[in-house]
Amino acid sequence: MKIISSYIDVETGEGIALHDLMPGIKNAVAKSGIKNGFVTVTSQHTTTAIVINENEERLVEDVKTFLNRLIPPGDRYLHNDIALRDCPPDEPENAHSHLAAMLLGSSEVIALEEGELVSGQYQSVMLYELDGPRSRKVNVQVYGE
Repeated sequence: MKIISSYIDVETGEGIALHDLMPGIKNAVAKSGIKNGFVTVTSQHTTTAIVINENEERLVEDVKTFLNRLIPPGDRYLHNDIALRDCPPDEPENAHSHLAAMLLGSSEVIALEEGELVSGQYQSVMLYELDGPRSRKVNVQVYGE
C-alpha cells in the first residue's frame, strides 16, 4: 500500500468562515496516482474543523448563525482570561472557537474508488474556520493502490 501526503494552504475569512477543500483534495488524489483506497483530511489547528457538508450559500450562513448561538463568542470562558495564562499579551480570546472545533472534529476519511472520491452529490469536504482570519494548513493523505 502506498501513502502519499500533501498539504492545502488556506487563507481564511473573518470570524467563522467555511472553505470548500474539494478542489485541493481532488488535485492531491490525481497527483498521488492511487486509484483505490481512502483519503484522510486533517486540520493542523485547534480552532478549525473539517466537516463533510453541502457547500450552499444559505446553509453556510445557517452554520455560522447556529455556531454563534450554540457557543456565543461574548460569553465568559476561563480560557479567555489571558492575564491568568502563560501566553503572549496579544493572544485572542477564542475559547468559543476551541469548543466549536471540539464538537465538529478535526478530520474526515473519504473512500477512493477508481481514482474518484466516494461522496454524495452535494457533499463537500469543508474547512470550518472558527477564529479567522488566519493562514491555515490542512493535511491530505491518500492511502491505497
